[in-house]
Amino acid sequence: MSTLDTVIRLVYLAAAVCFVIGLHLMNSPRTARRGNTVSAAGMVAAALATLVLLVDSGAVSATGWLVLLCGAAVGAGAGWYFARTVAMTAMPQLVSLFNAVGGGAAGLIAVHDFTRVAAGGGALPARVAVPTVLDIVIGAVTLAGSVVASGKLQGVVASRPLVFPGARAVNATLALVMIAAGGYLATGAANVTVLVVLAVAATAFGVTMVLPIGGADMPVVISLLNAFTGTAVAMAGFVIGNTVLIIAGALVGASGGILTKLMADAMNRSIANIIVGGFGTSDGPAADTGPGAQVRAVSADDAAIQLAYASKVVIVPGYGLAAAQAQHEVRELADLLQTRGIEVSYAIHPVAGRMPGHMNVLLAEANVPYSQLKEMDDANRELARADVALVIGANDVVNPAARRPGNPVSGMPILDVDHARSVIVIKRSMGHGYAGIDNELYSDPRTGMYFADAKKGLAELAAAVKMLVG
Repeated sequence: MSTLDTVIRLVYLAAAVCFVIGLHLMNSPRTARRGNTVSAAGMVAAALATLVLLVDSGAVSATGWLVLLCGAAVGAGAGWYFARTVAMTAMPQLVSLFNAVGGGAAGLIAVHDFTRVAAGGGALPARVAVPTVLDIVIGAVTLAGSVVASGKLQGVVASRPLVFPGARAVNATLALVMIAAGGYLATGAANVTVLVVLAVAATAFGVTMVLPIGGADMPVVISLLNAFTGTAVAMAGFVIGNTVLIIAGALVGASGGILTKLMADAMNRSIANIIVGGFGTSDGPAADTGPGAQVRAVSADDAAIQLAYASKVVIVPGYGLAAAQAQHEVRELADLLQTRGIEVSYAIHPVAGRMPGHMNVLLAEANVPYSQLKEMDDANRELARADVALVIGANDVVNPAARRPGNPVSGMPILDVDHARSVIVIKRSMGHGYAGIDNELYSDPRTGMYFADAKKGLAELAAAVKMLVG
């Protein structure tokens, strides 16, 4: 082993250590940004080490270097542009597209290695053939599934479950084709035609797998596809014998899998049940809250008086806050209440919004102190002693119907908003959420409905507090 090889391996090891440390730091919102920076530094070091290795080997032609440089420039430019310009409400779609790019890129590594061997008339050893098949299958499923998931989140594809006659038979057929083609290739046969059949079947399966999944399950789906991306990257590392790819992919796959399980538990649903699909629609038309239900509407002045003279206020953000991009307005209102000596905290449900951690990221953008963000168990203890719970655009995650059997959200852990002394709900209308059922919270005698867009409503509340109490 040459000195350069030793240095490259040490750099790869350091990069892997950065990935592990970065992932650990991401456990807490307080250190998440630092963790992201540490992980990015590790990836930059690994990429530069690989570049040095390519230069030293001399295996890349002038045309190859041109393609690499152009690809790197386009990718870096696109990543920088989207990261700087994407709206917070579109972040889940962007994450899903990044999953698609990662899975597709990992799959292409296996395709290239396979076609290179096939062109030379050789056979793949089992240690390479098996990860090659897994890489192509997982990468293609991730690519297609992530694109469909992004389309559902963006509204290009209907967010309701899309089920067509014979859908399960089609999925079963595609699975059998993948098993048969993958099994044949795993024996070492370098047959490009079978490879194409495998890739097409896996791509089709990715589409048919995500189409029947409704919008209510999108946070879990995004997390699951992220785990798929990491697994595909790890398989690509086994294909080309790259240690840093194996480590990075395994970390993403494992952490994504754990997060997916936690998200599914937060919805009281199994991952298998989510994949079967059929749950959740987009935010629907106006709905009644039940026979004889009475809804009490309040004005900005009424709500402002409750908030201004409370001792403790718990703010419950939901997707409506993100859709209105009202994170700065809620921070301003919270700051105003705190100047009056009112204790303010935020109750964060793990599946509020459209991706894991959506509310945390949204509030962090407005520089809301991390100490005020309470996870569900802590938040429920806070709600039990709150004078006012201010619900902003949240729906299913605060529906008391979850405590009763026989409805789509039965058993789902919720934020106990109805345990507060009084509740104010800011919502544009009486429309239901992704689960497609009425929210019993709205007809609770302690609940006041303030019908307004979140951004406008929060600004009006802040103005009313200033006018009424100074």
